[in-house]
Amino acid sequence: MSFSNFEPATILAILPEILLLGLAIIILLVDLLFKRSEKSFLGWLTAIGLTVILVVTLAYSRPTGEDPLILGGMLRHDWPAYTFNIVLIFAAAITAILSVGIPEIADRGEYFALLVVATMGMNLMAASADLVMLFLAIETTSIPLYILAGFLKGDNKSTESGLKYFLFGAVTSAVMLYGFSLLYGLTGETNIYRLAEAMRVGELSPLLLGGTALLVLVGFAFKISAAPFHFWSPDVYEGAPTPITAFISTASKAAGFAVLIRFMLAVFPAIEAEWTWILAIMATLTMTIGNILALAQTNIKRLLAYSSVAHAGYALIGLVALSTLGTASVVFYLATYILTNLAAFAVVIVFARAAGSEEIANYAGLSRRSPYLSLAFLIAMLSLGGMPPLVGFVAKFYVFAAAVQSGWIWLAFVGVLNAIIGLYYYLTVLKVVYLYRSEEDDNLIPVPRSYAFALALCSLAIILIGTLSAPWFNWAMNAAQSLF
Repeated sequence: MSFSNFEPATILAILPEILLLGLAIIILLVDLLFKRSEKSFLGWLTAIGLTVILVVTLAYSRPTGEDPLILGGMLRHDWPAYTFNIVLIFAAAITAILSVGIPEIADRGEYFALLVVATMGMNLMAASADLVMLFLAIETTSIPLYILAGFLKGDNKSTESGLKYFLFGAVTSAVMLYGFSLLYGLTGETNIYRLAEAMRVGELSPLLLGGTALLVLVGFAFKISAAPFHFWSPDVYEGAPTPITAFISTASKAAGFAVLIRFMLAVFPAIEAEWTWILAIMATLTMTIGNILALAQTNIKRLLAYSSVAHAGYALIGLVALSTLGTASVVFYLATYILTNLAAFAVVIVFARAAGSEEIANYAGLSRRSPYLSLAFLIAMLSLGGMPPLVGFVAKFYVFAAAVQSGWIWLAFVGVLNAIIGLYYYLTVLKVVYLYRSEEDDNLIPVPRSYAFALALCSLAIILIGTLSAPWFNWAMNAAQSLF
């Protein structure tokens, strides 16, 4: 690849990644220049930097309609990549705000630098159009997240979290890489948009293609915590620093879906009927296992972990539909899930800092100790449960409508049943918050300004997008149409 490939349009296409790399370097330099006691502003520096990058991306990195393949076909600059870039950078900015004021991480420059690098890797995942670039992007995302999950070295749960995440991630990545190597060996191609044609010309058997698709799906299913590769989620979510738990459960899941959608549609059109059935079964298991296991949880982070598994199942329904509406519903679902789950985890962080507990039983009386915090929790939990007019209801409606439109009526029915089960345990948590009393009722819980800002932003967005979803869903439709 020569430097002549770096034309102005190409520079603008990869501008978010360039700026993210620059921000990570700035954070490390600032970390070197200031004493530890003077570095409490690093979270705000990261959040402001990510916000600036988000604005620049919105203004200058829109797809132009020209050939979307750039950098010798390694990346594809199109509406899906652009849409996911915006969502991922927003999630990282909110995560940086949620990290402000937490003693173990607020003054650690390497923590915020790793957060930014992981975001850069996720952006590259969403835009990857080549097997080599895709694997490098996945590892650029995964390695910082392994470190961040085990960042609290003095906490045994955090150390266990990081180790489990690394071991399971390494095994599934190896299986996925073996699938990639088979694809290259069978076709002689690494560009994912040329693989399908090469397989058609080579007249490869459906059985061989199906086996290769299964190997690749192992890695993707791990990233989105879909059954039966969900087993790492509860332990990792419980042990990791809570802001990182929020980031893994939202941004990392969205990046995994971005890869899954692009890859399966581009590489395996010849066996669509087979892999849609595999994903339908996976969606059913993921929803059901996630919701049933969430019913028994007493720790709020573990409950949200199994909730995250269930939501991966709902999102998979849209991909199974195999239509523009279905793909758009997945994009919309992931964007709205990020808003909702970040709000829920923000409340968990504030409460844990004040009460020193993550047990659901200790949330008794929260409505009296902090009415506004409990209101934000109410909005987030009801949205996760799919109650109208909040955005979670609209997202589920689009996903189920796409399934019905494509003839997957039984899958939509299973999704509705699971949504009812999910609503039960969300309401159980809210029952503790609003109906139970505690000896601590008179001890008010202060909400730091950074968290108040993040909660207000996410809560308003949950209500606004839920009541006025059309403009936002049209954006998702634009992203989906370019994939078909």
